Amino acid sequence: MELKDILEAILFSSQKPLSAKELQDVLKQASEVGEGGSQDFSQTKAAAVTKALETLSEEIVQLKRPYHLVCVAGSWQFVTQTEYAPWVRAMVGIKNRPTRLSKPALETLAIIAYRQPITRAQMEEIRGVSVDGVIGTLTERELVEVVGRADVPGRPQTYGTTQIFLEYFGLRNLEELPDAEELRQVPISKPEAPVTTGEDDENLEQMALEEVTQAKANDASQLVKQVSEDGEEEEDYDEDDFEDDEDDEDDEDEEGFDDEEGEAVEEASQTP
Repeated sequence: MELKDILEAILFSSQKPLSAKELQDVLKQASEVGEGGSQDFSQTKAAAVTKALETLSEEIVQLKRPYHLVCVAGSWQFVTQTEYAPWVRAMVGIKNRPTRLSKPALETLAIIAYRQPITRAQMEEIRGVSVDGVIGTLTERELVEVVGRADVPGRPQTYGTTQIFLEYFGLRNLEELPDAEELRQVPISKPEAPVTTGEDDENLEQMALEEVTQAKANDASQLVKQVSEDGEEEEDYDEDDFEDDEDDEDDEDEEGFDDEEGEAVEEASQTP
């Protein structure tokens, strides 16, 4: 019994596509039961599983069977050849398919697929129009998603494709995208860095700040010193004036008292 035959039986019985890692786990679980020589494949590596599946896919193509084995979004599954679609459709019925993507949506999706991770501003730079509505549609259809933030001022979100995108277009991975070297070479600009990010600008800004701070400190100290000196001068002036005024008043009182007393003595002496 060969590995590719076991994998073919598993995929035929599976209700969903399986990755190489998932098939490897199935082989390990089967070995725990120990039936039918399953232990011989318990240590099979994922790389060996992938190689066996690729061999099986080539054999099916050579046999010209009405189905073929494909890997979509990293998972393997059997799919029917397109020429047998009428009979298969008659059996399973016609299912409601989602509406097709519009031309602007396809253009934006292609830009994201080939230039991811990419910001909205960069998409608009390539297309020349706003992509806000289109991004909303692609996000709702789960064809694109936010994958991070750009390392530029403002930290805008960056977008990339999803696993559903690969399934939608029947791709194993992004390397299977059609060649579009022209699209990859379209130049897109990055937001300019702020002027204060350079070392020279930082030093200049720092020096200017220090100078302003020092100037304010000097002005404040001079103002405090001036106010202190004015207060001392005003206080000394008032005390001197106050003392001079008191001395003058005392002198006037003493002179007035002496004059009155002298006149009184003189009048008393003249009285018979």
